[in-house]
Amino acid sequence: MFQRRLETLDRELIERLQVERLKKTVARIKEKNPKYWEKIGKPEPEDVNSLNDLKNFPFLTKEDLRQNYPFGLACGQQCEFVRFHMSSGTTGTPVVNPYTPNDVEQWGEIMARCLAAAGLNYTDVLQITPSFGLFNGGFGFHYGAEKISCFVVPIGPGRTLLQLKFLKDFNTTAIAGIASYPLRLIEVAKEEGFDFRETNLRVGIFGAEVWSEEMRRYIEREMGIESFDIIGMTETGGVGLGIDCKVHSGIHVWEDHYVVEIVDPETGEVLPDGEEGELVVTTLTREGLPLIRYRTRDITRVLSRERCDCGRTHLRLDRIKGRTDDMLKVKGVCFYPRQIEEVIMKYPEVLPNYQIIIGKVEGKDVVELIIEAERQDEYLKERIEEEIYSLLGLHVNVQLKKKGEIPRSEGKAVRVKRCDK
Repeated sequence: MFQRRLETLDRELIERLQVERLKKTVARIKEKNPKYWEKIGKPEPEDVNSLNDLKNFPFLTKEDLRQNYPFGLACGQQCEFVRFHMSSGTTGTPVVNPYTPNDVEQWGEIMARCLAAAGLNYTDVLQITPSFGLFNGGFGFHYGAEKISCFVVPIGPGRTLLQLKFLKDFNTTAIAGIASYPLRLIEVAKEEGFDFRETNLRVGIFGAEVWSEEMRRYIEREMGIESFDIIGMTETGGVGLGIDCKVHSGIHVWEDHYVVEIVDPETGEVLPDGEEGELVVTTLTREGLPLIRYRTRDITRVLSRERCDCGRTHLRLDRIKGRTDDMLKVKGVCFYPRQIEEVIMKYPEVLPNYQIIIGKVEGKDVVELIIEAERQDEYLKERIEEEIYSLLGLHVNVQLKKKGEIPRSEGKAVRVKRCDK
């Protein structure tokens, strides 16, 4: 562990620390941004006596952050900040998060915990494939790597042939990236006759996208690695909110820095542990943009608040199922793309490239599922259609394509398209 004492605090101590830090967060908002303080109901720090008091605060949303672009909810003047990062979304007003020097330090600390949870230490070589720019990923991994003193290969995104070359040339032991990028690495490796098992690579840390257990097993099998699911977002300070440990029994959230709640996406009611809902995050140690009850739109549930077999005591979330705005509704049936992925990746003939096409034919909703497969036969097509219908109660028209026929994306994979015929 990177910080054994803090990562193994008793539950009572964790919650006491959370209350103390929540008071300080409220005090900072009151002092630094009266408009923000008014927006959350003008609470006094002494009004916070337990975590249950969070229910008295209103929610914050991405729209709130967009309406206050760039620094409307920031707690401090621009001269107090040393940088900013911005959400990776490509539409609408961007979400900007300014960082104080302490925010950068906090980011490095939680990322170091994440890397250590994945088994990394000073002897490792970390190849960082997210970008070093407005998107926060590259810098987050870099700061964490500096904290644990491992060697960094700061290559950034793309240039897949060079990525493979560097895996060998620099004896890379761990690679970080968005969850769909290893699929591209695997594809190019097969074309080039590159064997991951002839490298020192043993760990993959992936996030920023929803990826299923079936996709995870495919990546691990093809690359010969152990993979870790890391979560985080620009709004909460960047990648590093949590990660699954080597026990792989849920994603540890660093509770001395964050309070998480699971709420009903429709009513906002806080749900008990074990029930699936929307993840809400309150930051406890962020200075530039402290957040109170931020609705992430991610769907998950609390798995456990008990001590994990790895020794850590911070609560564990289930892997992200999807986002509230990712949910698809066709003919009255609601489902997430990940549910489709879980079905198709069970078949060894299927390649990990697919698109779900939502459209209308003569006014009626239709769903087409385009899949790349090593062989195109009617039996495989029918088996997939039947299994999806059994799972969702929805008829999906499967089209099998040859490798390479689905366009590749430079960034996050495009899994859903809408098209009226």
